[in-house]
This record gives sequence, structure tokens and C-alpha cells, in this order.
Amino acid sequence: MKKKQKQKFFQAPKGMRDILPEDQPYWDKFLKNAEELARDYGFSKIETPILEDAELFARGTGETSDVVTKQMYSFKTLAGRTLALRPEGTPGVVRAYLENGLSNLPSPLKFFYSGPMFRYEQPQQGRTRQFWQFGLETIGDKEAVLDVQIIQLCLRILKGAGLKKIDVQINSLGCSHCRSGFRRALMDYYRHRKNKICPDCQKRLKENPLRLLDCKEEKCQPVKSQAPSSLEYLCAECKAHFKSVLEFLDELEIPYFLNKNLVRGLDYYTKTIFEFWLEGENSENPLALGGGGRYDNLIQNLGGKSTPAVGASLGADRVVLAMKKEEVKASSGYNPKVFLVQLGDRGKKKSLKLFEALHQADIVAAESFSRDSIKAQLKIADRLGVKFALILGQQEALDGTIIVRDMAAGSQEIVPQEKIVEEMKKRLKR
Repeated sequence: MKKKQKQKFFQAPKGMRDILPEDQPYWDKFLKNAEELARDYGFSKIETPILEDAELFARGTGETSDVVTKQMYSFKTLAGRTLALRPEGTPGVVRAYLENGLSNLPSPLKFFYSGPMFRYEQPQQGRTRQFWQFGLETIGDKEAVLDVQIIQLCLRILKGAGLKKIDVQINSLGCSHCRSGFRRALMDYYRHRKNKICPDCQKRLKENPLRLLDCKEEKCQPVKSQAPSSLEYLCAECKAHFKSVLEFLDELEIPYFLNKNLVRGLDYYTKTIFEFWLEGENSENPLALGGGGRYDNLIQNLGGKSTPAVGASLGADRVVLAMKKEEVKASSGYNPKVFLVQLGDRGKKKSLKLFEALHQADIVAAESFSRDSIKAQLKIADRLGVKFALILGQQEALDGTIIVRDMAAGSQEIVPQEKIVEEMKKRLKR
């Protein structure tokens, strides 16, 4: 006899995941708070497509960056155009800024956005192939105070999510002029230690030396720890800018750690760069919740005029992971005050109509229309902690009445159905 094949269920692609209802309160708490604070700071919402021209990210993020060479999801359309799922948000915002003539508006312009990003990398806790970012961009001003305002706002967002122990890691990469000296020093240092670094770093040494400091391979850490610092090669202007950033942070009493190995993973950064870590400075494997920095050359590189800009993004997946780790309380926002208990077809029909009438009056009601047992329904009402249960059976449906049960006192009263909404308004105000 032929064995019956077990039915195969579809699964999410590797690195993609579902965000189930039990986790939604954490996401809502983080994203709602982030959006409210961004608006308070004068940022306006912008949304860009999930799909962009792949060349946008190659030119913007860097042709030799890991994001473009290893992690980008790209494909050709039927018309032969190469598109990519966005691996990050900044190039898309800059493209929208240029395409829609936003450069003609008074600067600086401040934008915020949130949405899914995509990177093809090995999935791990807090890092999936589809991940969600909340981003901030300030375009059109070179002043150091704007770098610090972005840092300040990100910290407020993270603290508003219930995370209290956040370390600010900060560095300066300088401008394209002073960075060339640092780049040469870095190449000289690593060239004599080629046999001590991983194959990827040997490739980076030829193509993009700054990425050497972004390597996470254990083998490379001893070499990286003794590498030259970009701060030693800053020109006078970049040094003054970074000094100003640190002075503003001191004035705001925002603690920070100077991290000479911090370079970020994207090629467009200039001058100030920063990250937000959950653990302390000496943590071997810190959870980076987000980061950002200046990108004064990106707009010109993408076809616009030379325009200074600074931005940051926070990883919602990692923030939610940290919130759960820190046992932050997050409510679903569902807080019914009334529970409709029904019995029989007539009671169910009347209850369905009453349910809508209560919601029209801004009275949040709960129900379990699929159940017929009054005892089971009252048990649910008790578990939800509602103040009143409204019982509508066959007899009440015929009489045009409803039984109002005070769940705390256990007392009951009969009220005409046409008066129940107003009666509930009065009782819930007491």
C-alpha cells in the first residue's frame, strides 16, 4: 500500500520572519513614540519606494561596500532594467530630494521615515534579511549642532522605548582631503600584517581600506586594535567641526566614548559618525541599536549640487529585542470597558447592532459572539477586567431590555435597550 505523503506547509524564506500579534505592542510603542518625537523636533514624514534603481545604491552606498557587493537583492525587470530592494534608506531619500526639486525649499530640510530594508546576509538574532528601520535626515546645513541634534533625538527615541543604558560611540572620518592621509597610513600599517588578517580584509586592503576597521572576524581584532586613528589625520576644519560636536554633547551632558575603530559600513560618510550601543564600552559583543553620521558629498555624488547633510537610522528589530530583554512594558492599547454577553439568535443579532452603536459612541466593547454559554462569556469578561457586562438573551431581545452587570460588585440591573448607550456613558464617567 502506498504511503500517504505528509502535506508540506509553506515557510517564510530564510532570513524573513513574521511579526506576530504578541510582539506588535513593542513595535507600536517604539515606532509611535519615534514618529511623535520626530515631529516635535520639526521633522516631516517622507516615504520612498522599496524598489530603486540598483545603480543608486552602488553610487550612493559604495560599489565596494559589503552592502552592495554581498548583501543587495537585485534583479532585472522584463524591460532589462536592474532594480534592487533597498538595503538602507538614505540614498532613496536623497533621490527623492533631487527628483522632486526639494533643494529649492529653504534649508535645512528635515525628514523622517520608517519601513522595511533588505540585505542578503547570514541571519542571526536581531539581524534578519528583511529588517525595519526608523530613519532621520537633515539636509542643507553643515553646522555641528545638527549632528548633535540627531544624536539627541535618537537618544530620546531609545529612552522613550524604555531603554535606559545606551552608550554613544563616536568618531570622525574627516573630509575627502584629510582622509587621504589616514587612508595611506592605514594601508601602510596593514600591508605589513597581511598574513594576520582574514581573506576579506586582504581584499579590502586593495579596494577600500577603511572597511578594514569594520571587520568583525576574531582573527583581525588584535591587528585592528593597534591600527592608526582617523582623528590624528583631521584637517583644521574637520578638527574644529568635531571639537564643536563634542562640546555640544558636553553641554547637553550626553556621555560618549571616542571609538577610533568606528567607521560604519557605508562609503558616503564624512566627518562625524556615531552608533548607539546597548551594552557598556567594554562589551565584547555590543548590540548596536542604530547609528549614522554626516554625508556631505552624497548629494553631489548622485547628481546634485554640493549639499551638506547628516542622518541616522535605528533598527526596529534590535530595539524591540532590547525592549524585551530589558522587560519593558508595552500595552496593546486594547482596553475594553464593556463586554457583550449574548444568548440565542435574537440576542446575537441585537448584540451585533449594539456592539456597533457602542463603538460609534467611543465606548470600547469586547465580545465573544461565537460562544453560546453565558458562563464562558462572563469568564472572558472577568479575564479582560471590564467594568460592565451587558447580557442580552432571547427574552431581553423580545422585551427590548438588557441586563447590566457590575463586574466588581456582582449586582445586576435591567435597562431599556434604547437607553443603554447613554447609560454606559454616564456610568463609565463615574
